[in-house]
Amino acid sequence: MKVKPQRDADAPLVVLPYPGGRHPRIGFLEGAVDPQRETKVSVFAPWNDGGYAVADIPEAIWMQSDAGRELLYLAHTHVATHWTKRGVSLDPLEWRKVEGGWQFERTLPNKVAFGTRAAAERDHVRMEMWLTNGTDKPLRGLVVQNCVMLKGLAGFDQQTNDNKLFRQPYVACHNADKSRWIITAWQPCQRAWGNPPCPCLHSDPKFPDCDAGATVRLKGWLSFYEGADIDGELARVARLGWEAR
Repeated sequence: MKVKPQRDADAPLVVLPYPGGRHPRIGFLEGAVDPQRETKVSVFAPWNDGGYAVADIPEAIWMQSDAGRELLYLAHTHVATHWTKRGVSLDPLEWRKVEGGWQFERTLPNKVAFGTRAAAERDHVRMEMWLTNGTDKPLRGLVVQNCVMLKGLAGFDQQTNDNKLFRQPYVACHNADKSRWIITAWQPCQRAWGNPPCPCLHSDPKFPDCDAGATVRLKGWLSFYEGADIDGELARVARLGWEAR
């Protein structure tokens, strides 16, 4: 297991670009061939020997086109995208360090640009995603898949949904004795779910429809919790109003 970098008790959570070289899933590998590291960050648990989760933000962006529902972007090889259908390959990119965290940005060949920022706080990671429509037509049906993979998070790698809680937009997973939890959420969320073989968590949002020249945004959350009152913790997180910040 990867060694957790040293962190003072009051310091922000440790978030680092995922280095690649190992598959972040346990199973359903045929659904994520050649995973790219450019959209993935490792988020280390705050407790000792806790390991890390891998947040793929975004794993995929869907759009509605004249040809139907198409993949505008995919962070691995699994199904054909808008670009692979046209024989266009996308060069790999990397995260860059910004004040308070990490940022990834990509401009696609059609001048649609999107990006993600992950900023670590003492007890959570704030995430933001944006998309700018550089085309001359509106973009519709912009559904995003954001995946939090649990293979490297000690005690959370069971291939089941029995240890998960789905309360849209919140998705949470606990360890064996329910003393530790990981929580994620995105707004506006259109689907909360988990994929047991991976195993992973999804709070999948949808961008508002985006007119030509406009920019639309999403807000995300990831945190860890130690305790027995997960209902109280989710209520506390909701009261923070993180989706409006």
